[in-house]
Amino acid sequence: MRQQGDQQTISRITTGMPVIDADGIEVGTVDLVQRGDPNAVTVQTPTADPGSSLDELIESTAVREPDVPADLAARLLHGGYLKVSTELADTGAVYVPADWIGAVTDGRVRLDVPAANLPAEE
Repeated sequence: MRQQGDQQTISRITTGMPVIDADGIEVGTVDLVQRGDPNAVTVQTPTADPGSSLDELIESTAVREPDVPADLAARLLHGGYLKVSTELADTGAVYVPADWIGAVTDGRVRLDVPAANLPAEE
């Protein structure tokens, strides 16, 4: 029942909380909290038709969360994740799968993995 425990843990996290990795290094702050959805379906981003309306063009280029490769996106959507704003990644954000969250204590999110293992936003 690890997933149920993961969902209870992630439900205690709010945006703005500091995130600390397994080595005690501050990764950044929580930017987005997404609970897992076992029924989540990963949707392919539609390709823009040059003749499309402006609204369709904007929608086709909008960033969809999580902004990672499809296989990882499916895992994150099913299990839940955090998006963390950080200076440790060139893109300014990393994702934390819910099952990598060790604890939520003293207003901080503590991870079970080092920051170097966190997938960066694309």
